Amino acid sequence: MLRRLPEQNGRTVRFLFEGEQVSALEGDSVAAAILAAGAGSSRTTPKSGTARAPYCMMGVCFECLVEIDGVPNRQACLIEVRDGMRVRRQRGAPGLPGEADDDAV
Repeated sequence: MLRRLPEQNGRTVRFLFEGEQVSALEGDSVAAAILAAGAGSSRTTPKSGTARAPYCMMGVCFECLVEIDGVPNRQACLIEVRDGMRVRRQRGAPGLPGEADDDAV
């Protein structure tokens, strides 16, 4: 599990991850906060459902995709955590708004 450097401090913010309250430091990215909390994966793959977690932490790999406040496909490593934010693991590949569900055919 990741641990913070001892000299890190600052204002604490709280957000929900999968319905559970998580504390983070103001200025943390959502991905860093999830990893520091020991939450494990941030998403699952569309085909096999394999769990994936933040990897590059700079917006290149897209392994940190999450749903934030109901909006899917957000890169958790590029978004600063804020009080009251609701974050959920992204499961598979969500469709575009207004797109028909393939299972309905």
